[in-house]
Amino acid sequence: MRNVAATLRFRTRGSGLVEITAEVHNWLASQGVTTGVLTLFCRHTSASLLIQENAAPAVRHDLEKFFAALAPEHPGRYEHNDEGPDDMPAHLRSALTGVQLSIPVSEGRMALGTWQGLYLFEHRHRAHEREIALHFIGD
Repeated sequence: MRNVAATLRFRTRGSGLVEITAEVHNWLASQGVTTGVLTLFCRHTSASLLIQENAAPAVRHDLEKFFAALAPEHPGRYEHNDEGPDDMPAHLRSALTGVQLSIPVSEGRMALGTWQGLYLFEHRHRAHEREIALHFIGD
């Protein structure tokens, strides 16, 4: 049984979905593993992780619009605004989408569906460097 861990860093350009499938795939391939479970953990409270369709860009656009409407930026609506009007809505969006993913690994590859990709969901307006902790356990 192997345990392998690493941290990948991603630079976002502001709010939106950033596909990270290729980077995670490349890390996993470099480990020479075959079967097990890969866990991803976003080390931030204003960004999150999703598994989502990676074929149609409209899906990402609609998701971004939906979460903007679900947790809107309205002055005076939230008590917490230490880093600006997008601060508390970013925390809400992160709470709703989650910061951890677990993905089965089979034959050395993530067992994602045909149209599935891994996404870092940046909820803040300005660019950030985000850290994703990876942990693989298996053979």
